[in-house]
Amino acid sequence: MADIDRFSIVTLVLFFIETFFVIQPVKIPIRIPWLGRFKIPIDLNTAPILTIAILWASQCLGPTEIRHGIVGTDGIKPYNILILFISLAYMAITLDITGILQAAAFWVSNRGGKNGRKLYLYFYIMLTLISMVIGNDPVILSGTVFLVYYTAATHLEPLAWLISEFAAANTASMVLFVGNPTNVVICEGFSINNAGFTGYTILPFIACNVLCFVALAIQFRDAKYVPRKLDINGQLNVKEVLRDPIGAIVGTITLISCLIVALIVSFLHTDVWKIMLPFAGFKFLFDMGWDHYQFSRGRRSKGSEEDAVRHAIERVTAAETEHEDTVQHDQEDRQSTLVADTQKFAESTPTQHSPRLHDSPASSSPTPERKQSSDKLSSEELAEPQLFVAQRAYFSKYYQRMAAHFPTFFTALPRLPFGLIPFAFSQFILIEALSRQGWIDVFGRWLAIASGGEMHATVWLVGVMGVILCNIAGTNIGATIFLTKIIHQAGFDASVQRGAAISLAVASNIGAVSFTFSASLAGLLWKTILHQKGIKITQWEFARWNTLPLIMMTGIGLAIVSAEMAVLY
Repeated sequence: MADIDRFSIVTLVLFFIETFFVIQPVKIPIRIPWLGRFKIPIDLNTAPILTIAILWASQCLGPTEIRHGIVGTDGIKPYNILILFISLAYMAITLDITGILQAAAFWVSNRGGKNGRKLYLYFYIMLTLISMVIGNDPVILSGTVFLVYYTAATHLEPLAWLISEFAAANTASMVLFVGNPTNVVICEGFSINNAGFTGYTILPFIACNVLCFVALAIQFRDAKYVPRKLDINGQLNVKEVLRDPIGAIVGTITLISCLIVALIVSFLHTDVWKIMLPFAGFKFLFDMGWDHYQFSRGRRSKGSEEDAVRHAIERVTAAETEHEDTVQHDQEDRQSTLVADTQKFAESTPTQHSPRLHDSPASSSPTPERKQSSDKLSSEELAEPQLFVAQRAYFSKYYQRMAAHFPTFFTALPRLPFGLIPFAFSQFILIEALSRQGWIDVFGRWLAIASGGEMHATVWLVGVMGVILCNIAGTNIGATIFLTKIIHQAGFDASVQRGAAISLAVASNIGAVSFTFSASLAGLLWKTILHQKGIKITQWEFARWNTLPLIMMTGIGLAIVSAEMAVLY
């Protein structure tokens, strides 16, 4: 066991500083000749890497820790986790591009009709079921856009619907081992069979999901959030947003087959990425071939999926019956605002013909301050070498041609969670640095003393700490890696360690429905999308509306884990 010394203190302090910038990113302005002024982000993409560089320079970590953070220790293989999730994300996102999720949302909307509370429940169930299969990120991507358009067109207050979507998507991610990167960390770190993981988490999930909706229904019982009767006439056209039925069928079969095979071969102790990657490769080849076939025959439809959703919703709202003159004028004003907003939406949202990367809020498009500063630059400062301009124009034109020819891949490409790669590797490396400096030993000893090695005390301690650390330890991924190491170090017997692992699985998923956006990557993505769409939900509002659901889910989820462990062990 390493002694705590000055290097240990420096490592822990830098870890907390890195976590602060993940939670609260900043931008540092700099000026580069020829290119002008820029703002360098210090956020979840850059802060961990800078911290590792400083720790290496100060000899607080070395090549061994970096290697362990990439290759893995204690049965956890970071590269396995990342290959798995990039592969799964590609299959899920390309399935979403076909319009199948939007079509499902339209179908559910038609079933709910004008009954606001029934529709609120239907959307919650739909988002839960879809998230169980494809994970939370694709649902956050499509569901958020749909709900923004839908609530704007029907004159609904969007807060209740968006909070419900976020809670449903993240709670459902605890069911399958592929639902969240944290699940894979737990399965590998504690040698839990992938099918067995679902067996352990299905009952806590059902209870958490039901109580979460109860909490949401209590909070948003006021009619200003979820009215009894919606201002809707007509039916949404499901087929209008199902852009690619063949692609939807193939994508669904591929994804479900992949998940089934992965569950089966998990009994053979095979790395999951060896299953996911071939299926993703097949889907990639199909997408390229199918896009080429449609392009060569001029069948590829134009415009983005966001355009299809917007036009379909506007068509229904345009069919509303006439009211009295004063009401009609008010509706016209609101409709004008909606059109202006949705046009602004379409311009700021990645489309098939204009893909744009989006990771964290700090990596989004330049801020107004940046644009204003750029406008003040002299012509000499803005001048660029002609060769550079020509090369950029050529590349842009070539990229647009390829995106028009293969829209599925080039629409999926900027949506893939590549930002997860440096962040996850960095978190693994930083935890290895804490281990080298003796902190994991210390925290493991504290956990053993606090729990006394007793099953139920361990379940509750780990669960509550997991929820808290999601907010202050660099997202739920960092919290899960951190606690996995600590639980191993605590020296529990096999049954207590299993209870701690399942408690952590519940906590790391419901912990995303928490107090800070940075409690999960899905939260940061959700916040970014809403910002692009002109909707502002403050950190305080986010915490306020998530508090009751989180408390209720934590209580019932950990109680059921305790009951399961009492029965099994």
